[in-house]
Amino acid sequence: MATIGFALLVIAFIASIASVAALALGRAMRRDALARLGSLGVAVTFFALLLACGVLVMAFMTENTSILYVLEERSLSTDSLAWLYKLAGLWAGRAGSLLFWVFLISLFNSLILLRARKRSGQEGPDDESAARISAIDTIAMAIIQVVIAIFCALLLFASDNMPFTPTPASFFNADGSLTAAASLYSMNQLLEHWAMAIHPPLLFVGYAGLTVPFAYGMAALIANDASKLWVERATRFVLASWLFLGAGIGLGAVWAYVVLGWGGYWGWDPVENASLLSWLVCVALVHTFTVYRQRGQFKRWAVLCACLSFTFVIVATFITRSGIVQSVHAFAGDPVSLALFGGLIFVSLICPIVGLVLRRSSFGPAKGNSEDIESMASKDAAYYFNNVIMIVLVLLLTYMTVSSALPSWMPFGGEALGSTAYEAIARPLGIIYLMILTVCPLLSWGKTDRATFLRQAKVPAICALVLAAGLIAWWATNLKPAYDSAIADGSSNALTLLEAGPAAYYHALAVVGLIVASLLFFNALFLLVRNIRLPKKRAAAIGGGFAHIAIAVLLVGIIGSSMYVYEKAGYLPIDAETGESTPLTVREYTLDYASDRIIDDTEGSNTITYEVTFDVYHDGEKVGQVSPSVQLNIATQQRKINAAVLGFPSEDLFVVYQGVNQAGWFSLDVRVNPLINLVWIGFAMLMIGTAAACFGRRKAS
Repeated sequence: MATIGFALLVIAFIASIASVAALALGRAMRRDALARLGSLGVAVTFFALLLACGVLVMAFMTENTSILYVLEERSLSTDSLAWLYKLAGLWAGRAGSLLFWVFLISLFNSLILLRARKRSGQEGPDDESAARISAIDTIAMAIIQVVIAIFCALLLFASDNMPFTPTPASFFNADGSLTAAASLYSMNQLLEHWAMAIHPPLLFVGYAGLTVPFAYGMAALIANDASKLWVERATRFVLASWLFLGAGIGLGAVWAYVVLGWGGYWGWDPVENASLLSWLVCVALVHTFTVYRQRGQFKRWAVLCACLSFTFVIVATFITRSGIVQSVHAFAGDPVSLALFGGLIFVSLICPIVGLVLRRSSFGPAKGNSEDIESMASKDAAYYFNNVIMIVLVLLLTYMTVSSALPSWMPFGGEALGSTAYEAIARPLGIIYLMILTVCPLLSWGKTDRATFLRQAKVPAICALVLAAGLIAWWATNLKPAYDSAIADGSSNALTLLEAGPAAYYHALAVVGLIVASLLFFNALFLLVRNIRLPKKRAAAIGGGFAHIAIAVLLVGIIGSSMYVYEKAGYLPIDAETGESTPLTVREYTLDYASDRIIDDTEGSNTITYEVTFDVYHDGEKVGQVSPSVQLNIATQQRKINAAVLGFPSEDLFVVYQGVNQAGWFSLDVRVNPLINLVWIGFAMLMIGTAAACFGRRKAS
């Protein structure tokens, strides 16, 4: 199987290079036969990579350990989702994830090919529009094939990235069975969770999809076509990428919350940041495309943003695979990945800049259509400043993420920054961004008429003030007391709260955020209602409005669940002889020991689980039970913490059991996470809105 997989990779590599040559020559020489040959190369590349992935999946499903990658990333799980974890082996490690990623890029290129073929069959041979579309599609496919060739080279010429390396003979006994040492190789059991199994492929779909706007942006420069054609060809791919990236980030947050046992869903880990960078650039790109399509403006900015979206995908890969930063999620570094990905970042930045300089006359403002902002009170200004804020935020986060690898003479050089530093930047910039996003739909292009603005804003503003008053009252009676208690009690997160700045600033930021969320909610809601009433309004616009409502819900949830968490870590005393315990009190909750047990599954999953059950009381009334546990893999001695979550409409009680001390007391870490349900609800709403915008009807292109 290893030989077959290797041969398929070689075929994909050769086909990708050959197709680039054929597509480029066919376009330059106006030879349709050559262009068709290049299209065939696109199809051959796709099927070769599809079969290569199939070989690896088959090896995982049949537990064929003759391939070293399969041995290292196989799942030993025996539960009902064991099949999913075996499938997840394809993208669980460095080599397999690269193979899966390049396959997805080839899948997107094949979709472009199919769309181009379908359109060519509908247009006449002399149709000028068809010729322009054909030209830009051909160039875009060639550029994507170049990217595929680079990825294939990375797989073939870096031994650490080869997914089909045969397992050395020293790993087997004379009878063909694995040695005792080799039998310990397996997937990290922390990855054996449904959310983590699905999270990486969703991110990879998003990453792969962002190759498309990059290719179309460069194709527009090469073809010297500054019309909105390339934007129309790329828009759905951008929205789909944004959707999959968002879904992947969200499922990663779910996994972090329920598996890692630290009580949160976002820790500003370098690999978490890496996925966020591309998503944030995508936000700017989506809104830039809107201006390009509707106004013919931001042409240079759109090309640059399209290329930056791809650049930050490679930056994310560089961060996770180069070894320059340390992370629990990162792969070990290798010099080939460092050189190739570093070079790809450089090329993807330089090419659009050089292209825009060479095409400055074409991609500048059209006659009579200046890109200068006529008025600060206009949609033009709102879109511009939103994009600037987003790109500035991305650049700051990137710098902070790689700061530990920078020279010590640079600001923060050699320092691994904590979550407080990131939040000090992200919170105020995020609120400013959402302020502008709130007002933008009420503004007009060019210049906004004051009377019209006030008429449209009046009713949503009144409704928003009512909602804001309610949220602030709830903040004053629930969230602020949690902060005060954490500081007064010296809770586990008291130092983090103090590092975030003066209490007055901290609370003011939260209150302003609640007001902005209220305004955004009702402005987006009223706009959504107006759009629904318009018979010709596309589902894409309705989906966009729903996504803005989701962001308002998400903002309220983030304020509560990240700024006002109460945490208490300590021991629950228990008398070993009598079994009597002293309850642990965490704000209004009391945990009282009920029972404990040991679950021996050494015959099945080779694990032993230590579980403790507590009765939970709220203000003296029993509200349920929690059973946190610690799972130990006997073979690898790896611990997995299984947190217990007792959910309520307004908050979660999050309980982690970490073992016992010498006296037999239970070590617990308990958190009260306010409004966290709004995070999950807002995330789900955002995905629904984005999906509607992506797959809803829009002008044919």
